[in-house]
Amino acid sequence: RATGIKGVRIARLRDLSLLPGIAVILIVGSIVSPHFLTRANMIDQMGNIAWVSMLVLAEAIILIAGRLDLSLESTVALAPAVALWLTLPASGRGIHLVPGGWAIPITLAVGALVGAVNALLIVRFQLNSFIVTLGMLITVRGLENGITKSQTYFGVDKSFLYLDNARWFGLPVGVWVAIVAFLVGMFVLAFTTAGRSLYAIGGNKDAARAAGIRVERNLWVAFIVGSTLAALGGVLYVAKFASVSANTGNGEIFTVFAAVVIGGVSLNGGKGTLFGAFCGIFLLDLIQNVLTFAGVPGSWLPFFDGIIILSMLMIARITTGEAQE
Repeated sequence: RATGIKGVRIARLRDLSLLPGIAVILIVGSIVSPHFLTRANMIDQMGNIAWVSMLVLAEAIILIAGRLDLSLESTVALAPAVALWLTLPASGRGIHLVPGGWAIPITLAVGALVGAVNALLIVRFQLNSFIVTLGMLITVRGLENGITKSQTYFGVDKSFLYLDNARWFGLPVGVWVAIVAFLVGMFVLAFTTAGRSLYAIGGNKDAARAAGIRVERNLWVAFIVGSTLAALGGVLYVAKFASVSANTGNGEIFTVFAAVVIGGVSLNGGKGTLFGAFCGIFLLDLIQNVLTFAGVPGSWLPFFDGIIILSMLMIARITTGEAQE
């Protein structure tokens, strides 16, 4: 467990190293456009990253435990798609099997089920997490396409819309949901036995087992919680855009991995913090927002995103002296 605690302390240096970068981007953005630092734009950006930050949170937890999950980007689409399919009337291409009020619980349950299948294959049958979750990414995306017939679901239940339309202290409820999720995750990883166990497992699985940690059980929990958080991201996505389509979340796993690695979470497991992961996705979103205000054509944004991600990874390597293999 000492390895896990040391990993947390080292990761905090990476967390702090991102704060000056965020400050610089805020200054540059204010120079590029007077509208960048406005309250309306900042709230809008927080709403935009709320849903993808749930994927970042989920991936960070699983990576800290020494595994990975590529299927999160598909789960974020499948979970709400199944819920809408079961709750919408036939006119909305649903089957209306259950009332609309069950949409959010069904979404979270689907996410937990995907995580349980991943855990069964990876933990119980000892299959490689990269191969399993790559296969699940394709399978889950295909299932979502089949259910939606590659079309977009609209007419979502009011329980989804409340998360974006309602405001608590000036922020959409969905943003508060994301903030609370991160705070709870930070507390669990930093101050509970379960959190320290994940760091220990990611640092050295055999040593963790020798220390009496129930490795398999903790990994099951990590995968199920991770996929449930991805489903929660799907809830926040539907709340923000009032729809879910076959392309929802498509390709986001690359941004998610970039955010967690830039934020100090090791791909080798056992190191990193959720605060750093959040700073990573916030920084990437701010940079993209600045590029948009600067008038960079949308067709060029993926190119600049890639350059920025590679640059940030090199900076992180230089500032921390740690390699990501």
